[in-house]
Order: sequence, then C-alpha cells, then structure tokens
Amino acid sequence: MLRIVVLGAAAGGGVPQWNCGCQVCRAARDGQPELRSTQASVAFSADGVGWFLVNASPDLRQQLTATPQLHPKPGALRHSPIAGVILTNGEIDAVAGLLSMREGSPFTIYAHAKVLAILKSNSIFDVLGERTVRREPIEADRPFEPRLADGSSCGIEVLPFAVAGKGAWYLEGKAHPGGSDGTGDTLGLRITDKGTGKYFYFLAACAGLGDDLKSRLAGAPLLFFDGTVWRDDEMIAQGLGQKTGKAMGHIAMSGDDGAIAQLAGVAIGRKVFLHINNSNPALLAGSSERKTAERAGWQIPADGTEIVL
Repeated sequence: MLRIVVLGAAAGGGVPQWNCGCQVCRAARDGQPELRSTQASVAFSADGVGWFLVNASPDLRQQLTATPQLHPKPGALRHSPIAGVILTNGEIDAVAGLLSMREGSPFTIYAHAKVLAILKSNSIFDVLGERTVRREPIEADRPFEPRLADGSSCGIEVLPFAVAGKGAWYLEGKAHPGGSDGTGDTLGLRITDKGTGKYFYFLAACAGLGDDLKSRLAGAPLLFFDGTVWRDDEMIAQGLGQKTGKAMGHIAMSGDDGAIAQLAGVAIGRKVFLHINNSNPALLAGSSERKTAERAGWQIPADGTEIVL
C-alpha cells in the first residue's frame, strides 16, 4: 500500500509570502487561513513506518511538526522515520530544508550528480556530515530502490527522468558546479510500490509537455504536477515580478499550451497541482480559475492531504 502525504503545496515563498501583499496573501493573513500553505514537498511510504521525502522545503521543520506520520516513535529519545530525501532540482525551495535535518539522524540524499555538485560547492551543507547523511547520485532513466536507514529494502522503486526545465535561478550567469552539459537540473519521478504495482508521478517543475512526456503519464493512477502560475505572464501582469512562468522553468495551468489543455486527453486517475505560487488566482476557492481547474478534473490540495494507492 503506497501512502503519500502532501507536506506543502505552495511554490517558493509559500502562502502568504512574508513580503507579499497580493490578493491571495492578504486573504490568507486576514480572513481565509485555509489558504495558508508551506512550500512544495511530499512524503511517501510503502509500509507507513519508513518514509521518504521528495524535496526538502525551507518549511520542513514546520511540516514535520504538523505531520504525525513523521514524528519520532513513542518512547524514543532520538528517532526519525525519514530514511531519505529525493531531490528533483537544486532550487532553494527544494534543498534548504536539508539544513533542518542536521541533528545527527541517519538518512540518504538521492539527487542527480549536478544537484549533488551544488550541495558540495556550498560549505553550509557540510553540517550534514557524510558519515551520517549519505549522498547517493541518481541518473535519468535508471530506476533505483531507496533504502531504509538500516540498509534494508523499502519495497519502492523510483524512476527519475528528465523534463523540460532550467537550472537553479541563483546560478544564472555563473558557472554551474556540476557543469553545463547534459540533463539533471530538473527531474520528474515515477514512484512505484513493488508489492502492489501502484505508482504515482511527481513533477513539481516542468516547462513544457511534449508527446513523449504525455505518453509516459498516460494511465497513471496519480499525478502531482507543476501548478506554479495560472497564466504565463501572471507575475508581470500583477506587478510582482519581471519573469514569465516559462522563463522560470514552469508551464502555466491555462492556455492552449498549458497543463490543463495539454493533459485533457491523457488518461490519468487523479490530477493534483503542486508548487502553486501565491500569485495564482486558482488558489481562491470561488474564483473562475479554480472552477475551471476543478471542472477539468484537477485538485488543489491542502497541506497534510494524504492519499493512499
């Protein structure tokens, strides 16, 4: 039985973002606390005992406190059920939470060599001593089985694959620690329970949907997909930034080239948007954008949502 918990559903900055006075952030502060969301991450487990995280958001400590499944076991002075963290990119909102896991519990970081190179190049991540926190390189299109803390099987296979995207924004104009050749900056994941055959896809960042990716996703029981912006020029139109969604490495929800239209004809059991920016009007329950997304079969989850396959 594959269990998935949405630890956070928001894009970088969360909802409300600390310095933002947009419509969604104002509502989240003042009258609609249900809009509040931490930055995107999920946890998954095949047995409900050993858990793995997909990305480690800056809000990780808050997320772990709010998630009983990830608490230390009763009676233990020091314990964590988290056996590993799988990184799909090197952005701040995917890696900063690793620093909250520096208190000496063993786990493994699984990431592409390009992302591991980013961690190695920044000495602040040395607080995660490699004798306790192993760093395991993963490759696109090569499945692997993450291991529990004692090295035993977790019963789950993870298949990473490259998707359209871009490198971390803080490396723009700088030499990439992992080199400029090849893929690895943005990965999607297929996560499969080997016992039941149930699986789901996780793509928190995706800049475009080609035929190959749509074919890959066809038939999936569950998809977590990039929901950063509603329209490509959303940040510019609201006066919140100067970049389009595409320039940031994210496909829009709406439009002919957007996720809703592109995946409308693809057979997917449950479609869930994740990594949703505070600028996105689909966050508002009564908005026309939310109604459009829901009519198309998409869900916008709250933090703490649990799904069992």
